[in-house]
Amino acid sequence: MGTAAAHHSADHSADHWEDAIATGIDPTSWAYAEDYTGEDEVVTGARASAADSGVAPIGPGAAAALSLLAAGVGAKAVVEIGTGTGVSGLALLRGMRADGTLTTVDIDAENQRLARKTFLDAGVASNRFRLIAGAGLDVVTRLTDGHYDLVFCDADRRENTAYLHEALRLLRPGGIVAFAGILTAGRVADPARRDPDTMALRDLIRAVRDDDNLVSALLPTSEGLLTAAKRLK
Repeated sequence: MGTAAAHHSADHSADHWEDAIATGIDPTSWAYAEDYTGEDEVVTGARASAADSGVAPIGPGAAAALSLLAAGVGAKAVVEIGTGTGVSGLALLRGMRADGTLTTVDIDAENQRLARKTFLDAGVASNRFRLIAGAGLDVVTRLTDGHYDLVFCDADRRENTAYLHEALRLLRPGGIVAFAGILTAGRVADPARRDPDTMALRDLIRAVRDDDNLVSALLPTSEGLLTAAKRLK
């Protein structure tokens, strides 16, 4: 390619990305990316149970990202705070090592009964997960330091900063923490929104972004997934 043509191509590419930043991804492309991996009957059943129970599970794009993150770190030990009906837990299990164990915590025992059914219906052996009914902070403070490869949080937004503190204690170097529901239908990005949940999410985003021991990204998939890796020493 000639120099002038190369400059034209570079200028065109820059213009393209500036336009994309200004307008955002178009809805058709976003929906295509969100549904890229597809979901089987077990997951759609878990989503139906969630709807009946008034639980809001993570979207398909975020679920796919969790599977990818778990596979990427070769996760053997994972903590999930907020079991729901098993949508996110199954995504984690499907990305983890075959000998990996998921520890999942939820204050609602009925949610965990439904999650157990989801995992078993998907063919996950019962020794690969342990369900603990209880308040998230009460449970995770009793878990072992530096033992876990990934911590996923989808619970009380106002407790997220405390969960971050616990996650950094629980994670091995190179481990990953992820938080669901970060973008909340545009509320976090809207400076006029000052409700406690939104303010708590902004506090979490700042805490993750400003921690020099973390490498982080805020992914716009589904309802927003804040991810960070604990730096290797």
